[in-house]
Amino acid sequence: MTVVGPEGENVRKAVQWISDKRQYEGGGPLATIIEEASERFNLSPKDEEFLFRFFKGKE
Repeated sequence: MTVVGPEGENVRKAVQWISDKRQYEGGGPLATIIEEASERFNLSPKDEEFLFRFFKGKE
């Protein structure tokens, strides 16, 4: 069975952090939250793009 999801521990942590922030704090603009997560978890531009695609699909 293949699981489709983020690669790397930092990306997984970022997904959880963004989800929590949006759920409990309302978050604000998605782009701002993803940029903050990218800095916080030291993500690459490719990882950041993954986050945009991942969360845009959930809106």
